[in-house]
Amino acid sequence: MESPYKGKTGLRRLMNALGYSFAGFRAAYKHEDAFRQEVLLATFLIPLALWLPESAIGKAMMIGSVLLVIIVELVNSAIEATVDRISLENHDLAKRAKDIGSSAVLVSLINVLVVWVLVLTSHT
Repeated sequence: MESPYKGKTGLRRLMNALGYSFAGFRAAYKHEDAFRQEVLLATFLIPLALWLPESAIGKAMMIGSVLLVIIVELVNSAIEATVDRISLENHDLAKRAKDIGSSAVLVSLINVLVVWVLVLTSHT
């Protein structure tokens, strides 16, 4: 069955999409401890990146790496919610899906560390 919202076009579709995006952000913030921690990290690191005397490209890479963590955590939270909606029973595939999502978050956090270290130590 197709969503009844798929027929919306133009400004109405854009407004609906924006509302859904804000609702998703609020839901993740309300229900996901890790998301709240990563938002807190972002509220510290993004201003720090802007303040540090790095090039515009360095700042963009630093900020982009932090925002990537937020994106990956949102996707991971969506995967977890979907798996839990299907069943709360322990199942190998459910565990695999959640573990893979968690691994993606870990890789994105390692990416932050690598990007920040490389940018901050690349002065010649």
